[in-house]
Amino acid sequence: MADDDSTSTVLVAGGANLLIAVAKLVAGLASGSSAMLSEAAHSIGDTMNQVFLMASLRKSRKPADEKHPFGYGMERYFWSLLAAVGIFVLGAGFSAYQGISALTSSGDEGSPTWAFVVLGCSFLFEGASFVKGLVQLRRNAADSDTEMTTHLRHEADPALRAVIWEDGAALVGLLLAATGLAIDTVRGGRTFDGIASLAIAALLVVVAYGLGRTNQQYLIGKAAPRELREAVADAIRDAEGVDSVLELMTMRFSPDEVLVAARVDLADHLSPEEIELAADEIERSVREQYPEVRHLFLDPTPDRAEEPAR
Repeated sequence: MADDDSTSTVLVAGGANLLIAVAKLVAGLASGSSAMLSEAAHSIGDTMNQVFLMASLRKSRKPADEKHPFGYGMERYFWSLLAAVGIFVLGAGFSAYQGISALTSSGDEGSPTWAFVVLGCSFLFEGASFVKGLVQLRRNAADSDTEMTTHLRHEADPALRAVIWEDGAALVGLLLAATGLAIDTVRGGRTFDGIASLAIAALLVVVAYGLGRTNQQYLIGKAAPRELREAVADAIRDAEGVDSVLELMTMRFSPDEVLVAARVDLADHLSPEEIELAADEIERSVREQYPEVRHLFLDPTPDRAEEPAR
């Protein structure tokens, strides 16, 4: 269900960005606004990013095989990282170029009327896509019993996270472009239009860095949230036959797939058969309580601190 929600969110965002990109490009060429052309590049980059995100959703669903025994969940983080690079290269780079060109040259100024019309329509379309993403985020956060901001930072589907960041940045970028264009319409010249383009470039750099940094952390093996780690440790510790949890390590493979490896100190009186039964019961109990724990490895290890000195 979460995958279906993410797919529909990405499709809505991609369709809106494609229509908006064409409209912005036409309006930017007609008005001569560098900020509008920057926004066109921004939307074109976002549209290409939706293709990356759709690829991430499709590839991550492949079942585990011999070469990838833990599945392909991390495909989502890889393709989302490429989307972040796309934002930086296409959006920020072109916006910075347009801003510098507007400040250093005196290009022809066209009518800003269509630019304002397109900016207003774009705000409505981007806003609708942004709201859809927030609705999904709110539902997913409620399902995992976490705050929306916490869920967005640590547990959200990478595709959903990218859509929300991109649409949020797009809304801010539209306001920047409209402000720069409005001031230059009143005062004349292209100074504030160029400044708006540079501000859009800076905004996209921040968004690209934030998305890239988040996905990079997961690609190198980020642990599950502290709350989940503590809850799983408590569930193992409370199981019959367990004296203590000596060490617990986790790694998230996808938004709904976590690996847990734990060193546990079992009761001394347990026989090998009872140890095997206890391990099976611990695994069953943890998976029932926390379905995102798809892989659980237990290492029965005596607590050396409790061994008598020799």
